[in-house]
Amino acid sequence: MSEDAFIVSPTRKHTATIIFLHGLGENGENWKQVLSKMVKPYVKVICLNAKKIPLTLNKGFPTAAWFDLASLDENKMEDEISIMRAVEKLHDIIDEEIASSKVSATKTMLAGFSQGGALAMYAALTYHKRLAAVLAMSSWPMLRHTMPEAAINNTNTPMLQCHGTEDPVIYHKWGKLMADTLSEMNPKHEFKSYEGLMHAVNDQELQDVKNFINKIFP
Repeated sequence: MSEDAFIVSPTRKHTATIIFLHGLGENGENWKQVLSKMVKPYVKVICLNAKKIPLTLNKGFPTAAWFDLASLDENKMEDEISIMRAVEKLHDIIDEEIASSKVSATKTMLAGFSQGGALAMYAALTYHKRLAAVLAMSSWPMLRHTMPEAAINNTNTPMLQCHGTEDPVIYHKWGKLMADTLSEMNPKHEFKSYEGLMHAVNDQELQDVKNFINKIFP
């Protein structure tokens, strides 16, 4: 795990875990720095690193990505095989972490930014155990045509979804589409918009994320 992730180790008895997935072309290092300032001493943060794969969106150029993408247009076909492979791998990572740490699924939060957030949300809804919470930032509704039937779990789990109104990469309207789908399934889903924010985070969003994390893991 350590080779494939940047980890914030707890400084007290480990009783809660956050598994975080970065956005396209990133790695987990910056998110480790950000999240390390938000969590209580008993929380472990695992900022996973995606492997570089030939990305269709980048004309086949190897890019750190959780699954292949041909387009960011919501109406274009998704690579369902690549996505489901990523979902299953993430489920396995959660299972392995729970088994090795003895920290239960109900004390494990799944979170991510952009492509990582889209994957985290879909993986949570299709995971066989109840999680503590889910966080998605600047994301879109992945495999929307499979919902709500594919959602076998975590439809009553606290969810925070954040999105900038001026995002030129993952348009705010796509975030709103995701929010509409989730709010119909989950009464504990909350959607926050940030005026003028592009495909990034700002201080207000980070404060909201920190508040959410500390509400889940007080």
